[in-house]
Amino acid sequence: MMAGGTLDLATQLRRAERRRKQRAVALTLPLLAFLVVFFLVPLASLLVRAVENPEVADVLPQTGQALAGWDRNSPPPTAAYAAVMSDLSGIKETAQAGVLARRLNSEVPGGRSLIMGTYRALQSEEISKDLTSEQARTKLLETDARWEELPYWQAIAKNSSRWTPDYLLAAVDLKRTPQGEIIKVPADEAAFSDILGRTFQMSAVVTFFCLLLAYPLAYWLSTLSERKANMLLILVLLPFWTSVLVRIAAWIVLLQNNGLINRFFIWLGITDTPIPLLFNRVGVIIAMVHILLPFAILPLYSVMKSVPPNYLRAAISLGSAPFAAFVRVYLPQTYPGVAAGGLLVFITSIGYYVTPALLGGAGDQMLSYYVAQYTNVEVNWGMACALGGVLLTATLVLYAIYRKVSKAELSLG
Repeated sequence: MMAGGTLDLATQLRRAERRRKQRAVALTLPLLAFLVVFFLVPLASLLVRAVENPEVADVLPQTGQALAGWDRNSPPPTAAYAAVMSDLSGIKETAQAGVLARRLNSEVPGGRSLIMGTYRALQSEEISKDLTSEQARTKLLETDARWEELPYWQAIAKNSSRWTPDYLLAAVDLKRTPQGEIIKVPADEAAFSDILGRTFQMSAVVTFFCLLLAYPLAYWLSTLSERKANMLLILVLLPFWTSVLVRIAAWIVLLQNNGLINRFFIWLGITDTPIPLLFNRVGVIIAMVHILLPFAILPLYSVMKSVPPNYLRAAISLGSAPFAAFVRVYLPQTYPGVAAGGLLVFITSIGYYVTPALLGGAGDQMLSYYVAQYTNVEVNWGMACALGGVLLTATLVLYAIYRKVSKAELSLG
């Protein structure tokens, strides 16, 4: 009887535990679905688009097949002329030809006019399907003599595959030759390495000043009573309730040559002429520090609030100088807050777009500016996604380094 009762009780406990786990999983399912639909799927689409190259493969499929065995050094096979005529004649919408022309023009200057001119010529007349390869070659050369030039055929052959590393290579100032060899781009064409370095440099400067300002403020807040600290934290959080554009517009008013800051400096006698604070890196750094400062204050405050004040007082009572006690006893206990706040500010900074675009000059734009440029102006989604992938990789690497350092500190502690 007792054994059976014990067995029944154990079974009931297992069932209750299983039901509890099922309820917990059911409660997390909406959040999981939200993350999958609105985060993981767009992220995967971005990464796929960074290596997808459908423009040539979709519009010139026969040409790609005709050039499959071509060595890309000798003249293209005559069958390729018939294939390109057939593909261009079969395009139903002008928009398709425009997409193809834009893609080839990014590889070889003049590609747009070559494709669009040939497309319009072929659409305006009836083309016999019984043309031989040599006749097709003659017809194409009559339409545009540039079809005899090798670079255009090399560009078509290079992009005839649906998948390409070209966008990712271009994002780090590398490129493929027509023969498929990966080389560095010429120094006068290299840009993205400098832009990425500038992005990291500006983000590091913003992070430094945010931590420099946030640390004493968070320390002061942690020493106040809970009521006073909560009231002042409302002031810290107040910028979150104001649009970023409104804050940037306010900084434009403050930083301009006739703005409040320059007029104040002139009134103090610090300078006789206005200091250029707008449309340069100084203005960008000032505005970004102001916007991102709460992201550094909050992690520091939460960590400092958990540090017992008795430790510092005990060190002083044992004969340590106040500053030495602060550096040796208090400061090491706040390192997790410094690391978390610095990482949060830095990762947010490297993806900033609006502030540098409105307050900075041409040499102060960060990588996200060029993502927007390729998306909205150049309409080059592959390049935009590749640059976005670079930012994502940088963020993941930084987070991995942070995790490794934090684990090392915990093991040493």
